[in-house]
Amino acid sequence: MKMGIKVKCLIICCLLLTGSFNGSSHADVSPSFRSTTPADPCFSHNSAFQSGETLVYKIFYNWNFIWLPAGEISFEVIDAEDQYHYRVVGKTFDSYSWLYVVEDYFDSWVQKSDLLPRRSIKSIKEGKYRLYDKLTFDQSAGKIHNERGKAIDDIRENHNFEVSACLHDMVSIFYYCRNIDFSESQVGEKLPIKIFADKETWPLSVTFKGKSPEKNIKGKGKFNTLQFSPEVIEGDLFPDDAQVNVWVTDDENKMPLIIESPLSVGSVKAVLKECKNLRYDLSAKVDD
Repeated sequence: MKMGIKVKCLIICCLLLTGSFNGSSHADVSPSFRSTTPADPCFSHNSAFQSGETLVYKIFYNWNFIWLPAGEISFEVIDAEDQYHYRVVGKTFDSYSWLYVVEDYFDSWVQKSDLLPRRSIKSIKEGKYRLYDKLTFDQSAGKIHNERGKAIDDIRENHNFEVSACLHDMVSIFYYCRNIDFSESQVGEKLPIKIFADKETWPLSVTFKGKSPEKNIKGKGKFNTLQFSPEVIEGDLFPDDAQVNVWVTDDENKMPLIIESPLSVGSVKAVLKECKNLRYDLSAKVDD
């Protein structure tokens, strides 16, 4: 598999894995799991992030025991009156432009009152491949309208889907899940999630692996963390029984710090490079 494909896959993995800490808004929650969100699964109050927050991750690909820096993915929260506009950008480094260029944009607009998406747009440029994918959510009716094509001015497909109520896209689930309180979760507990992406609803689960104190993040120091293992879809990308691991700060920010995943060939990881305008101090960071 080409290096560019690996980078593309990790960009998608970052979205899915960092957003897959916990049960999504429409999934049943096990009795032993309690959250800060109300019992109504169609509502979430934001207490974890704020407008202006920016997170940047550096992407590495492991080939023959050598970790190669391949690209970056950034997450930004933009204020849009009664909505949050989430913008995620994934790009390969310029040094890889001669081999394979990835330049992906994911935008999601969610209502501040419930953090549910109303609109999302995916704009993909990967080598010669192009995709424009727009989702318009009617949350009250459980419907999604999908426009797909090569570009915004080259729409080739129009689809209407009936879906479960209160469904998330793969960007909005990232921010929704950061408002879940994991303090009552049991080690080994499986938490269901569902997102809508690429004309399908994806039901998966995430295993809570417990607290991981003083996790060392290269260049950032040590943090008290919570560890999760999201389920992945086996196939060409992931080997059988792939164990993906995600570590997030064990504080009010619930910020992802590192993601590690095996692939069919080699492995990948994303490591926090930079964070700006967090809502809270990083109390999870351990003093040296």
